[in-house]
Amino acid sequence: MSESRPDSTPDSTPISTSAGGGVAARCMGRFSSSFLARFAANPAGKLALLLLALTLLTAFAGPFLAPQDPYDPAALDILDARLPPGSAAAAGGTYLLGSDEQGRDLLSAMVYGLRLSLVVAGAGTGLACLLGAALGLTAGYFGGRWERLVLALADLQLSFPALLIALALLALSGPGLFKVALALAASQWAYFARSARAAALVESGKDYMAAARLQGLSHARLLWRHLLPNCLPPLLVILPLQLAAAISLEATLSFLGLGAPATEPSLGRLIANGFAYLLSGQYWISLYPGLLLTLAVTAITLAADRLAAVLDPRRQED
Repeated sequence: MSESRPDSTPDSTPISTSAGGGVAARCMGRFSSSFLARFAANPAGKLALLLLALTLLTAFAGPFLAPQDPYDPAALDILDARLPPGSAAAAGGTYLLGSDEQGRDLLSAMVYGLRLSLVVAGAGTGLACLLGAALGLTAGYFGGRWERLVLALADLQLSFPALLIALALLALSGPGLFKVALALAASQWAYFARSARAAALVESGKDYMAAARLQGLSHARLLWRHLLPNCLPPLLVILPLQLAAAISLEATLSFLGLGAPATEPSLGRLIANGFAYLLSGQYWISLYPGLLLTLAVTAITLAADRLAAVLDPRRQED
């Protein structure tokens, strides 16, 4: 009898832990498959997934397959400038989509430019989401003067066009990718703040929050462990919509010469590079980057609309 007691105790803990981890993994797998099934339940969802996958694959896998590094000056030949699509390069190979005024392979420049546009716009939108969610959640939770101050700042920011705010900030700080991301965040945070505040006001009055308060939990635990997870759905819907808007805004800033440098062009800079040649028949320098920009914005917008349908119980039948 005395020998069986020590054997049973140490063996039970690792079995329980591994079983719990396996259950959690299976639950996450089922949730992911169920979410993707609901997302692609109609033709719009399938189209959104296809376009989004194509955009991301082009942006992040394309540079490894691009025939040229457009950021490397040694790989450029000015004699290959403004060649039409299908032309042969002086060093060998073919410019499938033509070349720009600096002799860059336009296909390679578009692939690199799309990745740069997505990274800068994603960084700006992520910063805006973090800042806006934090301000909105605390405003809805604490209320009072803090709430009035946050709402006043958000209304002030929303009273000006996003492009005007970004232009003003970049005119003061100068161009640069990091500064563009900060300008995008400064022009977008109010959307996340107002949505987070509205969700926080609804969730704060529910029974689970009252029960958590009765347990004597700290404000930080109530905010980030209980309130934030239940306020995520509206923020997740706004996030891709604002990302699409940020990509368009970054392209506009780059078109005006305030975004990416000329040596590392984003899609907006590529469009601007060919703008002067549109009337001379060399349409491809601006046309193809514009089409790729349209594809990226359309893919993210369709995905955002389908995500809203999946997360909204009232639209489950769509």
